[in-house]
Amino acid sequence: MLKILWFVITVLGSYLHANILQDTIDNAPAGSILKLPAGVYKGSIHIDKPLSLIGQGKDVIIDGENSGIVIKIESSYVTLKNLTIINSGSKHENLDGAISMAKSDMGKIKQCEVSNCIIDNSLFGIDMQMVENSIISNNRITSKKLPLGLRGDGLRLWYSNNNIIKGNSLIKSRDMVVWYSHGNRIENNFGKDNRYSLHFMYAGKNIIKNNRYENNSVGIFFMYSQDSIAIGNIVKNSLGATGMGIGLKDATNFTLENNTIIYCAQGLYIDRSPFEPNSHNIIRGNKILYNAEAIHFHSLSINNIIQNNIIQGNIEDIVNDSKRDRVVENIIVGNYWDNYTGFDANNDGIGDTPHKVYRYADQLWIYNNNVKFFYGSSVISLLNFLAKLAPFSKPLFLMEDKKPKMRKTI
Repeated sequence: MLKILWFVITVLGSYLHANILQDTIDNAPAGSILKLPAGVYKGSIHIDKPLSLIGQGKDVIIDGENSGIVIKIESSYVTLKNLTIINSGSKHENLDGAISMAKSDMGKIKQCEVSNCIIDNSLFGIDMQMVENSIISNNRITSKKLPLGLRGDGLRLWYSNNNIIKGNSLIKSRDMVVWYSHGNRIENNFGKDNRYSLHFMYAGKNIIKNNRYENNSVGIFFMYSQDSIAIGNIVKNSLGATGMGIGLKDATNFTLENNTIIYCAQGLYIDRSPFEPNSHNIIRGNKILYNAEAIHFHSLSINNIIQNNIIQGNIEDIVNDSKRDRVVENIIVGNYWDNYTGFDANNDGIGDTPHKVYRYADQLWIYNNNVKFFYGSSVISLLNFLAKLAPFSKPLFLMEDKKPKMRKTI
């Protein structure tokens, strides 16, 4: 059992010119708990042993002085709590940021915790490389005041498995990325004014639950990933040229359930998913509301099960921008469509006739991004009505829901 040594650092004045905190860490036995009173401490801290840094009250600040990484962790069993970490360096090639947690000579890092910290004016927020069974919770992370693409990632998981990421806020950062990382639980986080609020690549068996993302370019994007569940998330106001609520790219065996996607350019984007033959993605019980496009199919995407969703207030319900029109090979049944024009004579809650969606040759705005500027205008609405009333050519059948719901039942 590790011996626990309690240190209390007293600070005269508001700034330490010498790096007394680093000296204290170097001299502390493994397993020590360092309790820091209010003050400003010099950054460029390196922790290579089990250790806890805990701020006492507010205004415990570790200042990186705009150079390098503020706190570098190369050990398991390290805890950071109640700290304000500011002013990292600005070099992308060095991954300058507030906190770096990286594999050391002792192997992967395990059972660390970063909680209740404020990270500000730091290029990258928390960078986790080969970190397992750790907790990142209730932190507020903001990048440097740079153009969106030049900011660092607020939270970055790389080959990091079985971690709990919960209750964090990423605001005016770039992305939160989960790459080559499996078995993580990402829950109750908030993202605003970022690029990708959550981006997965080559990641599997992750749970994404009850997060809220708004005013980002892309809400949640799954790329080359599999075997994950996204449930109860809210994605709002993903606008712009790449404005997307939830996207699947070469993604297999996903469950998207009880999510709300609202006010996005593209609500649900499906690109060659599921990727594995004879597999399915389940898209069930979601609310896809008031988007320019509710569901956008790109490339060959078949065998998705789209069931019991509410699809309401969207300009286009189904869009397929590929010449390979095989949307009909998805299983689409039991959804509520506000554009359904049928009846329910027997009052069983199911439409008497299928809900069918066609693509008309004169709907040029589906393929021309410049024309999309006029979405929702009276001119486009009139053209859309005329195309359906008297199409210039035979419309192309896209899909049908054989049992459309007459009432919203989610």
